[in-house]
This record gives sequence, structure tokens and C-alpha cells, in this order.
Amino acid sequence: MDQTRRNLLIGAGALGATALAGESQAHGMNPNGGGVVLSPDGWDAEAPPELLFLTEARVQVQTPPTTTGAGPNGQGLIFNVTGGTIDGPHIRGRVTNDAAADWVHVRPDGVGVLDVRFTWETHDNALIYVQWLGRFWSRPEDAEYAADVAKADDPDGAWRYYFRAAPRFETGDPRYAWLNNIVAVSKSRTGNGGPIHRFYAVL
Repeated sequence: MDQTRRNLLIGAGALGATALAGESQAHGMNPNGGGVVLSPDGWDAEAPPELLFLTEARVQVQTPPTTTGAGPNGQGLIFNVTGGTIDGPHIRGRVTNDAAADWVHVRPDGVGVLDVRFTWETHDNALIYVQWLGRFWSRPEDAEYAADVAKADDPDGAWRYYFRAAPRFETGDPRYAWLNNIVAVSKSRTGNGGPIHRFYAVL
């Protein structure tokens, strides 16, 4: 690994790690931990950002949700999280059930405005706070299907609704401090008792 890449490594405890083998874009992930690696190799300022898969969270929520009624921002719904798993190449662990919930406001036009806050406990005992804002909507004829978290997971049917968000990570654990420095997006679907979120780093 060249000295430039070594000097530009983002993330605590990761100096001297190598970049992903065969990585074509200028930004990649350090395979030995430590987060995003910056490099001049392959850099193109006009190219669109690339996405790198971080992890998948399969969340269980309590239904029916608590409702706060119709307010100035729409119908308020609160889905308490009862647990879940996290599994992926960069983060593994569980979703805690004592500091997590989905707050949703359904606007008059039927669009769900998402405010989600989770606490993750990784397999190696780090705590990560995850918070994101997003949007959830479908055609009227698909609304019941889209909101049905109890149905079997149906990845092929998830085209019927839009479920996207921009997660923000926060942790004091040096092993995962690189999460504090990235922009991420999530692509989600419903089924098997809750939402299924796939998280990507924007490179």
C-alpha cells in the first residue's frame, strides 16, 4: 500500500491497513477494520458516488403501533422495537429492545415520514446509536401490502413501495469510530415481523 493511502486512512486504530484488493474506485473499505480508505487511485471528481454494502438489520416491531392521532404533521404512529439481528461484512450483532423505536408520521397524501432511532450492540460488545430520517410510500392499491410487516419476507415484491432513508451512526468505541465519519443510505422492505434494512456507505 502506498504512503498516500496510508496517511489518508479514516478511522481510529486502523493505520497501516491495506485497501480492498482490486478496488477500482478511489474510496474503499479497509478489510481489516477501521473504515473508509481514501486514495487518489481511480479518482474522478465527476463520477457519481458508489455504494458499499455494510450490513443488514432484520428488526422485530410490536404491532399494532401506538398512535398519537392526527396532528399538524399527519397521523402519528410509534412502532416499539422488540429486538432484531444485524449481519453483514462490516457490522454484526443485535438490535437492542430497550432503546429503539420507529416514529412515523403519515402525511395526508399517504407518505410516511420516518424518524427511526436504534441502539445496536455488536458481536464484540460495542454500542452504536443509529438514527435516520426517510420516506415510505406506495401506490394506494399497494399500501396494505407495503405496511404489512407480518407477511413473509418478499424481496421480489418490494418494488411495490419506496422505503429509503439516510442513517447517521454515532459511537464512542474506537473500533467503530469510522462510522462517525461516513454518509450512509438504506434500502428497506417489510416482512417477517418488521422492517428489513440494508445499509450502504456512500463512497
